[in-house]
Amino acid sequence: MPADPPRPLGRLKARRDFLAANRGERIVTESFILLVRPAGRATPRVGFTVSRRIGSAVARNRAKRRLREVARLELPAHAVPGADHVFIARPVARELAFASLRADARRALARAGKRLAARHQVPAEA
Repeated sequence: MPADPPRPLGRLKARRDFLAANRGERIVTESFILLVRPAGRATPRVGFTVSRRIGSAVARNRAKRRLREVARLELPAHAVPGADHVFIARPVARELAFASLRADARRALARAGKRLAARHQVPAEA
């Protein structure tokens, strides 16, 4: 029997969505910074930021392509449900081994999920 198809991911495109994500959880890894903010949507959304600090246009595009592929592979299984996810590339993102980039993404998504669960947990009543 074939595996279930991956859940669709929405894209963040508006500046206001990126600014809103900045008020969420911030997970710093070697290759990127992950911002995760609950948005109350049915499907998770993802956005990417790659600044000029990364290098030339070629280097920025390479970093963004790599992060897009990591998101495509890892978010369907590990995304925080209904949250906005923003990947901000760091200079090492364009050269790090792809397996390490994926491992960073899995760890960061797991940490974000734990932090959000702890933050939004309702205290038990006495």
